[in-house]
Amino acid sequence: MKTPIWLAMACLAASLPIHAETFKPIELRDQELANLRGRFVMPGRIVSFGIVMSSTWQNAQGEVIGATSSLQVQQFTIKPQFYVSMIDEKVPTSAHASTPAGAQGTGTVTGGGGLGTTQGVTQVVRAAGDNNSAYNNVDVNVTKANEAPVFQPQGQALAAGQTLVGENGAGALSVSSSGVGVQLNINANNNQGSTVQRLAQGGLMQNTTLLGNGNFVNNVTSLNVVMRDNLPAAASLNGSLDQLKGLRTFGY
Repeated sequence: MKTPIWLAMACLAASLPIHAETFKPIELRDQELANLRGRFVMPGRIVSFGIVMSSTWQNAQGEVIGATSSLQVQQFTIKPQFYVSMIDEKVPTSAHASTPAGAQGTGTVTGGGGLGTTQGVTQVVRAAGDNNSAYNNVDVNVTKANEAPVFQPQGQALAAGQTLVGENGAGALSVSSSGVGVQLNINANNNQGSTVQRLAQGGLMQNTTLLGNGNFVNNVTSLNVVMRDNLPAAASLNGSLDQLKGLRTFGY
């Protein structure tokens, strides 16, 4: 009478390895996971999208060189365009800045060869001097409004493949567009150091190297998004949901 029970248990035990193999987890590569990230925004919700990048270098004598690059994309924008404003100033020096004019930086920084191949947001400060200050920051500002803010282009338009340059007592500046992004470079005079800020191919790099004394460096990028305040109509929302349901046939 117990034979059927033992027979059923034996069949179940024999089937377990088969089911385990059938439902074995499959590891996904990073590239495959990247393709699964959500990229959906309800139609008509984005009013404007803007980018502001600013890089400045102030030496111990109060000389400042830098640039601000800005872009804004709206509904009627035909072609996105960066505009660049150069910064050339002289400000009072701080009390602790005692580096004489023309003093050479004597610091040494080694390594860092892989920083040029990083992805995502990379913020680096390497210092081999005294009384320096370096600031890297990324802001993402999302606001609600029914109209895009007024955008007044300032400075010179930066065309793809173009490089704008500037120079003063603090150092040499270049702002370039490679067609896939924008890069701001500052090489400080007297071997005081350098800084680069690059926005390209889905990544942001802010990298500062300080070799001298009494320098103040700022790299700031702001991403500004304006979302429409009123919600879509019910019919539009249902239509968007119907589009999302169509993804089920592809396994999402």
